[in-house]
Amino acid sequence: MYVIAKYRREPMPTMLVHVIEYSLVILGSFFVAVAFNAFLLPHEVASGGVAGISTITKAVFGWEPSIVQWALNIPLFIAGILILGMSFGAKTLVGTIILPFFVFLTKDFPSVASEPLLGAIFGGMGVGLGLGIVFRGRASTGGVDLAAQIFHKFIPFPLSICVAIFDGMIVLTAAFVFSIEQGLYALIGLFVTSKTIDFVQVGMNTSKNVLIITNQVQEVRQALLRDVDRGVTVLQGTGGYTNEERQVIMCVVARGEFSKVTQMVRRIDNNAFVVVMNATEVLGEGFKTT
Repeated sequence: MYVIAKYRREPMPTMLVHVIEYSLVILGSFFVAVAFNAFLLPHEVASGGVAGISTITKAVFGWEPSIVQWALNIPLFIAGILILGMSFGAKTLVGTIILPFFVFLTKDFPSVASEPLLGAIFGGMGVGLGLGIVFRGRASTGGVDLAAQIFHKFIPFPLSICVAIFDGMIVLTAAFVFSIEQGLYALIGLFVTSKTIDFVQVGMNTSKNVLIITNQVQEVRQALLRDVDRGVTVLQGTGGYTNEERQVIMCVVARGEFSKVTQMVRRIDNNAFVVVMNATEVLGEGFKTT
């Protein structure tokens, strides 16, 4: 008897995982700081967060943004530990401290964009890139996110609404202190930041989740396994009109394989019903493993 053992990727050592995660927090914080000093601060684009507050206080009182960020981030982190518990971890503490430090180190970085709109767009992209990298390290930079979580603990609002409330108050303050136009630029920067974070978190490798309802279940299943070399799952379903038991084939394929799958299904059963959905994050054999 021969036993064929399939190779399985060994998980990374815990120490190496920690080194990578802390490195991501530091790298992401650096990107946020550069984007803040090169794009947002020179054009007074206060696109939410503690960075937005420090932009406003810089214009009104002349206070150094890095000092303001430290003065807000550290008490918020302490309050978060006292109110929410030790769920943030050391990596968030590192992000809370090191981001203002990088803001201080890069404060003389020259302004790159000549127009406020460019500053809002590319500053939002840079901040989103940095925060996305920090989130990849399973941490955060504290600030308004912690304030929103504390607010969420006592007020029965969804967390996303709490974050939007705090960011909205900062943008409205910017519109009042600077101008309505600056407030609009801040909104643009905030929007670009959120979309860039999503892009960094999810990436471009959007796969397709294909659901196939067919009378030729075994033929389609074998073809997917043999010709496309993708795993399949057969689900049990019930027809809403006929009330008959039906089998539904689910198969996740790479974007480039999608046309091959649909052509193959049509060749086997031209009357098959096919539903296609984007699968933005797929973990497992044949896709990402971590």
